[in-house]
Amino acid sequence: MSLADRILILLAALCGGGGVGLSAAAAHAAGGANLETAARFMLVHAAAVIGVLALCGAGLAHPTLGRVAGWTLLLGVALFAGDLSMRALRGAALFPMAAPLGGIGLMIGWGLLAVSGLIPRS
Repeated sequence: MSLADRILILLAALCGGGGVGLSAAAAHAAGGANLETAARFMLVHAAAVIGVLALCGAGLAHPTLGRVAGWTLLLGVALFAGDLSMRALRGAALFPMAAPLGGIGLMIGWGLLAVSGLIPRS
């Protein structure tokens, strides 16, 4: 397993742990709906990135494109959930258009994963 794969696992685990923390915060903080959405996205995409690595390792996804999909998913969820969390906790956006850019990143990541399953492993 490469260092890049280990970093993806670490970041996916941090994303999952952050999702659990945001779920708890959503139950107690103002802006709970935004926090709950951010938590849900973090939890789902943390598991997805682990799944991407498993698919790549099993030869069911193109290894390079699959890993690019994993990185793209992590970047997308960081922007999307980060913006929603900032809006809920600070009352200000992460930066203009962060959530939409993150959402587009997530869609691109899922599309890359789909294509990675269609390309023969080289």
